[in-house]
Amino acid sequence: MESQSSPCPTYKYEHANSLWNHLNSYSIIITMSEQLTLYLHKLSPYSQKIEVALIEVNAPYRGHHIDLSNKPEWFTNIVNPVGKVPAVAYGGPIVDPENPSPLSTKIAESSVILEFLADLYPDSGLLPKDPVLRAKVRFFNDVTTKLVEGPFYDFILGRGSYENIVKGIEFVQGLLEEGKDFAVGDHYTIADACISPCLTRLMVVTETDIGKFPVGMGSKLGEELKEPKFAKFTKYVDRMLERPSLKQTYDKEAVIMYFKTVFMRA
Repeated sequence: MESQSSPCPTYKYEHANSLWNHLNSYSIIITMSEQLTLYLHKLSPYSQKIEVALIEVNAPYRGHHIDLSNKPEWFTNIVNPVGKVPAVAYGGPIVDPENPSPLSTKIAESSVILEFLADLYPDSGLLPKDPVLRAKVRFFNDVTTKLVEGPFYDFILGRGSYENIVKGIEFVQGLLEEGKDFAVGDHYTIADACISPCLTRLMVVTETDIGKFPVGMGSKLGEELKEPKFAKFTKYVDRMLERPSLKQTYDKEAVIMYFKTVFMRA
């Protein structure tokens, strides 16, 4: 979905076009003093990270769907030469998203965009003002990307071990503070936005056992996560899944259909 250092699947969008043809005209248009256009794919967990953060801070933006199986030439020529989503065009005049203004700044990579949004809305709490908490947020993002997100996608692709996911979850659980609702501190931050889309996909795999791993391993993971030793993690997951921002940006049935298309066993 985007060029990140963490392992992630090369999504085969050409096999699942029927799931999102209706999204080609997807657009949210809200007027703002400095316009922000988000180029996304509605089934991309990386795009979802950005949408969730934008909604959490009630930020005005325009969302424009990119068909990654048939990327428009203007997108790679003007917005992101790498051809990945998410990407942002910020500033400049409000124009047709398919003809971005040269006066707008183009920004790519979900981790970079999340930090940009935190800087753009410094009073939102997306990044705490306290430098220690800011460091903890960044560390949490790094850990979840490398130890949970990467191993999870390797697992559903049939090239990673079940044990690596469990170890990653155990590590992340150790970072969660008792009695706190969020990943770091007392407020929603980009740490929560970073991990939430992966949590939704994790729940899909544990509930449906869809993946190229041995039959039953997804269900086994779900049962293991119900054990008392993972209570702190599962309570955190439940809180994140109930966030309106996540519900608004997540189509569970579409993700299940997509997973069945791409990650079914041979």
